Amino acid sequence: MTNFGLQILMGLVLGVALGFLALALGGDAEKNPNWLMTTLDTIGSSYVSLLKAAVVPLVVTAVISSIANLSQVTNAARLAWKTILWFAGTALIAVVIGILLGAIFRPGANTGMSAPDTYSGTTGSWLSFVTSIIPANFLGLTVSTEEADGDLTSSPTFNVLQILVISGAIGIAALKVGKAAEPFLAFIRSALAIIQKVLWWIIRLAPLGTLGLIGTAVFTYGWTTMGSLAKFVILLYVGLAIVGFVVYPVLARTQGLSVKQFFSGVWPAAQIGFVSRSSIGTMPVTQRVAERNFGVPQAFASFAVPFGATTKMDGCAAVYPALAATFVAQFYGIDLSIAQYVLIVVVSVLGSAATAGTTGATVMLTLTLSTLGLPLDGVGLLLAIDPIIDMGRTALNVSGQALIPAIISKREGILDENLYNAKRSSDWFESDLSAEEFSGTDEEKENREREASGVGVG
Repeated sequence: MTNFGLQILMGLVLGVALGFLALALGGDAEKNPNWLMTTLDTIGSSYVSLLKAAVVPLVVTAVISSIANLSQVTNAARLAWKTILWFAGTALIAVVIGILLGAIFRPGANTGMSAPDTYSGTTGSWLSFVTSIIPANFLGLTVSTEEADGDLTSSPTFNVLQILVISGAIGIAALKVGKAAEPFLAFIRSALAIIQKVLWWIIRLAPLGTLGLIGTAVFTYGWTTMGSLAKFVILLYVGLAIVGFVVYPVLARTQGLSVKQFFSGVWPAAQIGFVSRSSIGTMPVTQRVAERNFGVPQAFASFAVPFGATTKMDGCAAVYPALAATFVAQFYGIDLSIAQYVLIVVVSVLGSAATAGTTGATVMLTLTLSTLGLPLDGVGLLLAIDPIIDMGRTALNVSGQALIPAIISKREGILDENLYNAKRSSDWFESDLSAEEFSGTDEEKENREREASGVGVG
């Protein structure tokens, strides 16, 4: 385990211990929290706020840059469509697995809980999902107004799904404009490099954030209540394991790729994804894995991996929302219709970008529950265990983001199979944990590649 992974584990263990200590000190999580609880909550919420602050600029710059990179790829349009179709196809498989696990094992059944007073009994609407995709304004910005103690307060929020649509349109337009858009694209790429470096600084705070989030969850819900969610956690990891250790290997094997080489090659990205809980934060390592371990051409990898980091979420936006939606419905004694199960599939496959690759699957779960008309109280219920399950979800995300470009490259005859089948070395992994790998111009990255030539490829 790397030092960073050890730090995450220490934060997890210490967070549980401090959570129980906060319980021993007494107080109430909502009305009268003690000083330790307040401290843990402040640490955890501050870390989440930092991650959320990076969402919008990351999505905008990553999507525009990845689409613009298609100009460097031969047969770019065909590769782009195949990438999208493979992303959607594997997401569909993952969603079905999540639904089947929830329907067969019923993790939320027999709780005796009734639907909250805020639940109106409405069913999901196809129209509400379609309209949610259409940008309300250029920034995808919405403002909600609430009344508290007689005062009206307004809070702006960003619809990440709308931002993806806007960014995609801008990226395609820049690609069509050609040479006149080069100064704009140069600015976007520089902005992306800067944002990625800032994000890496935030990711390095993950052990501290984990401590605060876990400690707060223990104090707020107690071990008994959290234990009631154990079946959901176990079932989710079963679903992630089925996709990661059955579906992905089968796909690799049927496309003529070595399963052993897939697992050994994707391990660095999966490990960083597990401890950092951020697909976008892991993106530079994932791209490096795709290029140097799997042999995906750099021009294609620079499109497929960043695009996948914002849209390819088999863990956060496929298995998880499918299983979580059925769990929430069962938890509150609500029966789902066949049409609503179909709607889960559509929302999960088309709405995967709502996870944004940085803040886990909370936004995706909210989108799914609101579209289905299920109680949004379920979001708060599952937030208690989010730090635990988000690790596995993100590891699966980045594994798929590296595998699909390799499969497409193999099918197109552009994969460097000698590189894919080469003997692995872990030497370059530690160097990839450096923030230097997360930023820089294309020329600087190429220079680093030349300096590290031969490392990690046998």
